[in-house]
Amino acid sequence: MIETTGAAATAAAWRRGPLLRRPERPVPLAVTVAGVLFVLLGLPQFMSLYYTGYMTLAAIYAIVSLGLALLVGRVGLFSLGQAAVLQLGAWVGARLLFATAQPFPVVLVEAGLVTMLIGTAIGLPALRMRGLYLALITLMLAGAITVILATVNFPNGGGGFTGYNGGQTHIPPIRRPSIAASDGAYFRYAVLAAIIMFALVIVHLRTRPGRAWAAIRQSEAAALAAGINTTFYKLWAFALASFITGVAGGLLAGEAKYLYSINFTTQDSITLLAVVLMGGVYNLWGAVIAALLLELLPAFLQSLHVSYSWLTILFGIGILQVLTTAPAGLADQFPKDMRNLGKLILRLARGGRGAAPGGSGAAPGSGAPGSSATPASGGSS
Repeated sequence: MIETTGAAATAAAWRRGPLLRRPERPVPLAVTVAGVLFVLLGLPQFMSLYYTGYMTLAAIYAIVSLGLALLVGRVGLFSLGQAAVLQLGAWVGARLLFATAQPFPVVLVEAGLVTMLIGTAIGLPALRMRGLYLALITLMLAGAITVILATVNFPNGGGGFTGYNGGQTHIPPIRRPSIAASDGAYFRYAVLAAIIMFALVIVHLRTRPGRAWAAIRQSEAAALAAGINTTFYKLWAFALASFITGVAGGLLAGEAKYLYSINFTTQDSITLLAVVLMGGVYNLWGAVIAALLLELLPAFLQSLHVSYSWLTILFGIGILQVLTTAPAGLADQFPKDMRNLGKLILRLARGGRGAAPGGSGAAPGSGAPGSSATPASGGSS
């Protein structure tokens, strides 16, 4: 009886609207638009070429983090294969950019479609697994993809299917779009691509797939009883996450200009999951925070001549903090902490203004020494 009632409630909520809680205080649209305009128009004027490159990578990895956050936070699928999907997207994007003269946006879409098919094929045998088992199987598949791509190497303008020629002396760079040849212009291009990918995910979350994913995350048994095709919607989530990650791979190929297998390791998948959990998987802003942690923090440490090895310690502390005190990540916890800090400062300021000059703080008529009030008598004099 309880299960039937729960299934009925799930079915009704699925038809009515999203099941997952929304942020308590969403960022106003005007603030979001102003922030995006500043990033596109104002921020490149203040950044050096060093930070422009890392901020471009942050925009690209915001897309990758978004795909992983979609799987983990919205569907409850812990995947450790997104870094391998990114690697596949970069390989396909580089091969098409070398072998064809297609417009850059078309290549990005094609890279996304190829990784979508591969990601769906990878997700199909893993649909019956959840939690640690799903994470392990996707990590093993990611390791296999890394080994394969390290064997065939990344395209460098050569002929054949792989496009790799080990005897080439002068390797041509991977081309960028004509409107974004410079680093600053490519940064804006990557940000615009990230905005489109975020908009694509938002549309999904606010329509039927988002409601289905929320129902599956809450209770897969109740979702099945409510008539939701859980297999179909899980594959849909894998397909969408793989598509946007493949687009990010194509963008990464244009940013790097030269791709090498040594730059892609299996442990990148673990690091990516760590920063996504730290950023927050229930809030879209968490993907942005995760990308900044993954790319901008190392750049800052390098500018201070601090070893990258400290990142392992910092990320470990961050994961411990998320697991113990902030399960929703920095995107949810930081605004709360700032509001609490603001309230505390306001209380202290008001307390300081309301205190008496002598510091006694005694109220009039309290009978304290120096008070002008007289005790009330029982009769008139």
